[in-house]
Amino acid sequence: MKAPQDIILKPVITERSMDNLQEGKYTFKVAKDANKSEIKKAVEVLFGVKVAKVNTLNCNGKMKRVGRFYGKTADWRKAIVTLTEDSKAIEFFEGMV
Repeated sequence: MKAPQDIILKPVITERSMDNLQEGKYTFKVAKDANKSEIKKAVEVLFGVKVAKVNTLNCNGKMKRVGRFYGKTADWRKAIVTLTEDSKAIEFFEGMV
């Protein structure tokens, strides 16, 4: 069992993720090998909220070029966490709406 800090890596701050905050949906970058139940437990432990459901996506890295050299950014996993109606909001996102 991994620690919650090893599962939830960082929040994803985009226009779409900020629009989802009003619906109680929060977006995080998570470990590639984490499953939905591990993500749910990690969010509940770290932020003290109740999670209704978790949607996950595997995001492919992009091709990048510097001069004549090509490379690829790393693949990563994104989780969209929906909180229950009676759950409090996550304080980290409070000032961003």
